[in-house]
Amino acid sequence: MMLTRREREVLALLRRDPLAGAQAIADALGTTRAAVNVHLSNLGKKGAILGRGYILRQEHAVVVIGGANVDVKVRSLAPLAYRTSNPGHAHTSPGGVARNVAENLARLGTPTHLIAAVGQDPAGERLLSEIQATGVRIDHVHRGAHPTGTYTAVLDADGELAVAVADMAATDGLGPEHLQPARELIGNASMLVLDGNLSSPALAYALDIASAAGVQTVIDPVSVPKAALLAPLLAAGRPVFAVTPNVAELGALTGRDTLRDNGDDRQVTEAVAVLHERGVQYAWVRLGERGSLLSGAEEGVTFLDAPPAEVQDVTGAGDAMLGAFVHALLTGEDPVAAARYGHAAAALTVATTATVRPDLTPRLVEDALTPRLVEDARHAPPRRTT
Repeated sequence: MMLTRREREVLALLRRDPLAGAQAIADALGTTRAAVNVHLSNLGKKGAILGRGYILRQEHAVVVIGGANVDVKVRSLAPLAYRTSNPGHAHTSPGGVARNVAENLARLGTPTHLIAAVGQDPAGERLLSEIQATGVRIDHVHRGAHPTGTYTAVLDADGELAVAVADMAATDGLGPEHLQPARELIGNASMLVLDGNLSSPALAYALDIASAAGVQTVIDPVSVPKAALLAPLLAAGRPVFAVTPNVAELGALTGRDTLRDNGDDRQVTEAVAVLHERGVQYAWVRLGERGSLLSGAEEGVTFLDAPPAEVQDVTGAGDAMLGAFVHALLTGEDPVAAARYGHAAAALTVATTATVRPDLTPRLVEDALTPRLVEDARHAPPRRTT
């Protein structure tokens, strides 16, 4: 079933609100009611919506497993002075790597289920309500004994992260027994996304379900300590579609010194070769301001430049990259094109103060991506090594 870009946008709005009327959809898309009615008619002919009331055709969804918590972001009004009080602003919002990725996917129109753990407290109630409002399915979110997690980030005046403190006890307590009721959901997913904040037993359990069912899995290692815990789980007998570390996390995953590359990325490319030997099909390594490196076990290495961005807040950039990458893969893009799509979504996200950009749509990303593709066409193809 091939859908136009506008049809995908209409479907994304209907997934958030199946009762939305044609005029409400037209207002949201900046078009006319008559045009929306044509799109709705075409979606009905293509089988994407069924009958009256815009009942959506059931699709296999992406399943995202990991952290869901409350983000507390504090930004200094001036360059940070350490060991003293700094004037600034504070903001609270939904957060957590898995939750952020899930919301990005839902906003881009991909059916998404979140499996996470939150407390039986008011913060958990509010968090679940806010997650559900984004269109993410929360049927398998576990309500545990631990308080709802928090992530407190201190940002310098330029929006760069200075330090963060995470209370992830609720996520740490999410074990295989909590994933077992979702075993069928995971085994029938279009793709599985795992947040490295999960415990090793939970990661292993989810990976085993996906491997047995042939479900492609993408893993975000999250941090150097979490990457070190993930490393033993990566083995040729348990294949993984993609892993998305930064350079330091890549070193922890492979036991290689990736931080002393003398500017030629040789240490990085040797380390990703180790991941391929361990059953990882693609390694997408974040290189900071230089962009990223995407290595395929068969395709070799492609270096991707980071698009220019007016940075307001870097929080959530990696989650936007990952969510958009998965979304693009599921719409038929090859991994390199999907990685470029992820970069565009990240650039759009850091240009706002929101952890997940609330107006994120496929059209917004595609419009941001188009000038970049035109510019790339004027120059040599991306540098590759084999």
